[in-house]
Amino acid sequence: MTVILGTEGPSYGGKTSALGRLKRVPAMQGVMFFPCYVKSIPRREDIPTPSTQSADEQVEAFMTFMEIEAARVHSAAEHNGLIVLDRTVDTLLAHAHAMDEMHGFGVLPELRSRVEKMPHLRPDYTLYLDVAPELLHLRRKVAGHHEVEPEYFLHDPVFLGHFRDYFCQPARRPVAGEVAVASGDGDRQETAAVVQALFTYWAGR
Repeated sequence: MTVILGTEGPSYGGKTSALGRLKRVPAMQGVMFFPCYVKSIPRREDIPTPSTQSADEQVEAFMTFMEIEAARVHSAAEHNGLIVLDRTVDTLLAHAHAMDEMHGFGVLPELRSRVEKMPHLRPDYTLYLDVAPELLHLRRKVAGHHEVEPEYFLHDPVFLGHFRDYFCQPARRPVAGEVAVASGDGDRQETAAVVQALFTYWAGR
């Protein structure tokens, strides 16, 4: 039986680090892990900008990432067991929701409809790591990335609020069968322990 688990949250929220530790757990050796969408785009300049300027540009970015999602589906076709996703199609819809709210693009209904018609991995359960904005900024500074890119759109407070609402407000109807929200404000070890405990529980259900 295939069970699909997803991780979501803001950039620098601790998802990727937690999943890196999860991979090293003996019980997870047979699990199929998929990295974040942007890790599948070899050249940085080919990654769609998160600060899209129009509805058409938002749809184009969505379609780029859905090509990666289709590749995920193909790779997972023969796997019978646990699948873990670092970001899911809900990331794409949450981003669209935020841009709709900020700029009035109005693309979310269309993109939700496209998801239903296109190949995608639907998580049975998704964990959203909720992290305070000021901590996200601090983590980025510690990583030395603030100096390279001072203006980081994905940490815009208005964007972060709308992105979070998609997962934390039931009316948004995420694609995932069930969404749990947990604090990611702790250090890497604490966050990894939360992810491992919940994923182990879900995998056994």
